[in-house]
Amino acid sequence: MTAINEIRKNRFKKLETIRKAGLPVYPAKTKRTHTIAETLKDFTKLASSSEELFLVGRIRTQRIHGGSTFLHLEDGSGSIQAYFKKDKLGEKGYKFFLDNFDIGDFIEVRGVLFKTKRGEKTIEVSDYKMLAKSLRPLPEKWHGLRDVEERFRKRYLDLIFNPEVKKNFELRSRVIKEIRNFMDAKGFLEVETPTLQPIYGGASAKPFKTHLNALDMNLYLRIAPELYLKRLLVGGIEKVYELGKCFRNEGMDRSHNPEYTHFEFYWAYSDYKDVMKLIEEMFESVIRKTSGKLEIDYEREKINFRAPWPRVEFNRLLKKYTKVDFFEINEAAIKKEAEKLGVETEKEDGKAEVADKIFKKYCQTKIWDPTFVIHHPAESKPLAKALEKDASKSANLQLIVAGWELINAYSEENDPIEQKEKFERQEKLFKSGLKEAQRIDKDYIEALEYGMPPVGGFGMGIDRFIVLLTNSHSLREVILFPTMKSR
Repeated sequence: MTAINEIRKNRFKKLETIRKAGLPVYPAKTKRTHTIAETLKDFTKLASSSEELFLVGRIRTQRIHGGSTFLHLEDGSGSIQAYFKKDKLGEKGYKFFLDNFDIGDFIEVRGVLFKTKRGEKTIEVSDYKMLAKSLRPLPEKWHGLRDVEERFRKRYLDLIFNPEVKKNFELRSRVIKEIRNFMDAKGFLEVETPTLQPIYGGASAKPFKTHLNALDMNLYLRIAPELYLKRLLVGGIEKVYELGKCFRNEGMDRSHNPEYTHFEFYWAYSDYKDVMKLIEEMFESVIRKTSGKLEIDYEREKINFRAPWPRVEFNRLLKKYTKVDFFEINEAAIKKEAEKLGVETEKEDGKAEVADKIFKKYCQTKIWDPTFVIHHPAESKPLAKALEKDASKSANLQLIVAGWELINAYSEENDPIEQKEKFERQEKLFKSGLKEAQRIDKDYIEALEYGMPPVGGFGMGIDRFIVLLTNSHSLREVILFPTMKSR
């Protein structure tokens, strides 16, 4: 740390030297005629014309050879070698550069292009200008950026030193764009619903709570946009979606971050089977357009997204991997089975919550290629319709890929009487201590009483999808600024 402080002190002196010379250290404007990528692409034409170019970027490396200095200049599009020559800049100008400019500084250079004897594309500098003085040394020079926690805390440095990280976030942006393109082409309307909500709903999760002073009322950061989106179907919008942030005040691990990007859509006059087909079509379209193929690499294995994907019942998998039959066991017995299996449960967990925890540990991890897990126990999905032929099961699906739960989708409950009863059962669980239980939203029930058509609904965690497409290990690798504990 002492060495870094000395470097900072020295760089502050250089900053003052530049200012005393009457030159701006952080000018508001620069002249740029070409990006580095454009320069390299049209290099032969630009070099033969002897046209003077203005390039900008950060100094990444520097090699001094007497009266000559070579450095690599990097902008957001690429890197090029810059050649500073004493004979060209004059002794005073050359010395001023060496004395006051450092690796990490942003600069502007003016010059013409040529190739060195080794064939490296280079700009010979006839003038230069400081754009932003770097007062801290880039970590590569001293200790590198090997600390994973430091990479996430200082993502700006991670992007500088790890080009693959930047590519991952560029892919993330393209994926979100292609999802929107697909939904728009299918006639869905993108909307925005409240992030601050008087009643949190749409999922089983713990919320973040805040207080609105102006109206002296408590509000919650949304855990899902579901109940507001379905109000829009009551209002006559038949195809609607939202892509935005949601918040859950729960544990953190490789598959959970308190703030995450959520994608939901609702489709009138469809059911969960129609939604499954649309999911397959969307995934094939988005993956092909962003990755160029339907088989991707993930953790030394391949994932094949070519549809159709298997449909397997929840209880069938539960019996296969744990011998537990949900519909033939009571709550006390399933809790004993969970204990035998080494699955931690809470006193307030009901039968469905215990089954889900067992499933996540022993079944979900066994699924690799895309698989729809369908027909969960009805009591575990309070916003879904039950199957017409078997009311003990939900008309629902989960999409599991490589052990990751990506999607939950339902034939949505549109019977206001049934929905109210389901909310009331959830409210009892909440009062008994299950803090993730859903709450009664009376305004939503009132909306349903005006009539909502049959609806297929869908919810997806975008971050988990990006983890797979970028062959990453955790959400923190694909969220630019993940939630982290303060030092």
